Amino acid sequence: MEWTGSAIVLGAKPFGEGKAIVELFSAEHGRTAGVVHGVRRLGGVLQAGNRVHVTWKARLAEQLGFFAPLEMESGVAAFLLDDKAALDGLTSTVALIRLALPERQAYPAVYGSLSVVLDSLAEPHLWPALYSRFELGLLTAAGYGLDLSRCALTGVAHDLAFVSPKSGRAANRDAAAAFADKLLALPPFLIDPEAPVASGDIADAFALTGFFLERRIADPKGEGMPDARRRLIEHLGMNGRL
Repeated sequence: MEWTGSAIVLGAKPFGEGKAIVELFSAEHGRTAGVVHGVRRLGGVLQAGNRVHVTWKARLAEQLGFFAPLEMESGVAAFLLDDKAALDGLTSTVALIRLALPERQAYPAVYGSLSVVLDSLAEPHLWPALYSRFELGLLTAAGYGLDLSRCALTGVAHDLAFVSPKSGRAANRDAAAAFADKLLALPPFLIDPEAPVASGDIADAFALTGFFLERRIADPKGEGMPDARRRLIEHLGMNGRL
């Protein structure tokens, strides 16, 4: 069994002398782990978020296999050392992918969204909104997508401002005004890429996606939400970027 292509590093852990078990995420093969030999010579190549070009090989498809060669295409982590929020954003995306998606299943839409987030991490006023859309897409990929296409009460598709925490369906602002305090806020930029991101919208987006990520994915697995996500929200708040 063998495949070759580009992938994003999710993480690595030592495995004996001079080896590591590396987990990558590719568009065609999803989360895939493999042994890498001679990790000392690779330096920072195995940092999470880096893009690499690899060949994965195994005698049988169900085996762990190994990556050889594994070569750097582009790096991201080294440029974010002075931005704690961006580093936490990177760490949180990795943790959520591991939490939500099974191994060796292709999720090209998630891969594309992750790539967009990684490419934007050097732009502090841009990436939080893209990160929020990444979380929304991750819910869809995991089978728990929200229905934000039209109002669950009236069927209209305009002025959608809330989401039901029970059904995950959107609601029109006027139609749901009487019980708005029981609903989750829906920031416009999550359904309209051209909508401006107003003050408080990022916080509302984190609250919305976080609610469903926790209730539908983390809790059923007996796991908590990633610490990196909590730190990310704290750092964005301290910097006035929520």
